[in-house]
Amino acid sequence: MTQVKENNTVKVHYTGKLANGQVFDSSEGKEPLAFTLGQGSLIPGFEKGLIDMKLNEKKTITIPADEAYGDPREDLLIEVPKSELPQEMDPEVGMGLVSRTPEGQEINLLVVEVKEESVILDGNHPLAGKELIFDLEVVEITV
Repeated sequence: MTQVKENNTVKVHYTGKLANGQVFDSSEGKEPLAFTLGQGSLIPGFEKGLIDMKLNEKKTITIPADEAYGDPREDLLIEVPKSELPQEMDPEVGMGLVSRTPEGQEINLLVVEVKEESVILDGNHPLAGKELIFDLEVVEITV
């Protein structure tokens, strides 16, 4: 029977949860996730967990933070003067913002603190520092 190997293209149904059981993403009710292993398009622990799975096999994997989105980085916390924000914006803790790098890449930021003259923005991935649990089901393997 065919098993998932590096460079295979696979279709996978998945549900991603945090340790407390909160679901953060799922393919339930949607098309399965399709990708080619080894291209770096997904977090390393997700791809590693699929290796050697068989067609229609189901399993649950636990991915430590260092094989997911890594640990939160202090250098991704930045202080921005309120004068640099859009004039009509009234920043609040928990508010999401999108910024662009000079190269045009979009960066998602989260307001984590509002000060008198500035705001502290967090550029870490929302799942950084978290262990992730995925229920997986391989529904197609293309060698």
